[in-house]
Amino acid sequence: MSEDDFPRPIDEERRLTGVRARNATRRGFLVMAGAATLAACSSGPDVAPPQSSLPAPALPPGGNTAPGTGTPIGLILPLGASGNAATVAQALQNAADLALSEFAGARLRLIVKDDGGTGPGAQTAAQQALDEGARAIIGPLFAHSVAAAGQVARQRGVPLVGFSTDTNVATQGVYLLSFLPQTDVERGVRYAASIGRRSFVGLVPDNAYGSVVEAAFRETVPVVGGRIVGLERYAPGQYAEAARRVAGSAVQADAVFLPDAADAVPQVLQALAAAGVNLTGKQLIGTGLWDDPKLFAAPSLNGGIFAAPDPAGFRAFAGRYRARYGREPVRTAALAHDAVSLMAALVNSYGENGITDAAIQNPSGFSGVDGIFRFRADGTNQRGLAVMQIAAGSTRIVSPAPRSFAQAT
Repeated sequence: MSEDDFPRPIDEERRLTGVRARNATRRGFLVMAGAATLAACSSGPDVAPPQSSLPAPALPPGGNTAPGTGTPIGLILPLGASGNAATVAQALQNAADLALSEFAGARLRLIVKDDGGTGPGAQTAAQQALDEGARAIIGPLFAHSVAAAGQVARQRGVPLVGFSTDTNVATQGVYLLSFLPQTDVERGVRYAASIGRRSFVGLVPDNAYGSVVEAAFRETVPVVGGRIVGLERYAPGQYAEAARRVAGSAVQADAVFLPDAADAVPQVLQALAAAGVNLTGKQLIGTGLWDDPKLFAAPSLNGGIFAAPDPAGFRAFAGRYRARYGREPVRTAALAHDAVSLMAALVNSYGENGITDAAIQNPSGFSGVDGIFRFRADGTNQRGLAVMQIAAGSTRIVSPAPRSFAQAT
């Protein structure tokens, strides 16, 4: 995620600040079972597909190495940053420690470094961690920090798994473990097509997030056999003119793509209605920004859909975090937990030299708190998400998350 040069989606902002832990309606990942390694990590590229809904890990007596021993892994976080970033960083570190305690037989040693939330700080932190023997780096949090640390890691031939949502900083060897908006768009559009929707219109915010989701929308609709009959962008609060421009095309559409936050979407719908668009029978499609109770309470959104992980996984993780630390985890905390679990699984499977691009890019993927995920060669990720439908002030799953990538294709 980016603090300044790439605007965060609203749900990403709330996960950063820790405003919304609530009942786990969004984001988190990787639970190990007993002494088993991370699903799909046991035998290289042709392993069996990952399992999902694994039970909470049970640590056997003496299961982990002694403190200060094991394969060194760098953990770079903005612990000394100002504002909420430091609070989130501490939660990420807590979750990383939780993962080490839960992963039976974990043979890792975390080298924690503070980047101060800056690019130069991340570069220095990465150099220090690597000089101390780190075989991989987890973090940083922001896009500019990931870019800076990633440059150092690539020069040294060490993989980095960061938490930014800006795919511009992803590349071979610099992987993003965050939830990417492109995945939300693809899942939502594919589901709409599966229930017979073929003609799509979209109203998209005129910002960096809008550019990302618009590109994914334009790419996915033709792939699923649909067509885009209208697409307009709007500046903040300027919904009426965009609605008027798209109104004629909307008559032909049976699906309406509205990738904006809870404060904006009802106003966009009001603007469409004022422009003469009858939304009856049209499938409303959102993204992860819709995962907000304020939106669930809007009658105009009843029946709307968006992609998200099955919330059960994060609920379980949050319960374990509360039991250990006495407070709710911020939503991003699960990212650190799963990154540590991933590294532990790779080391347990392949040894301390086993954290390689080939292992990380296992096409069968891995099973996490929020379901299956896998990394692409370009550093981005793909996830198996459920489709949620807004109904009577809440949500329900109308299409379960796949349990393997064979199911997802």
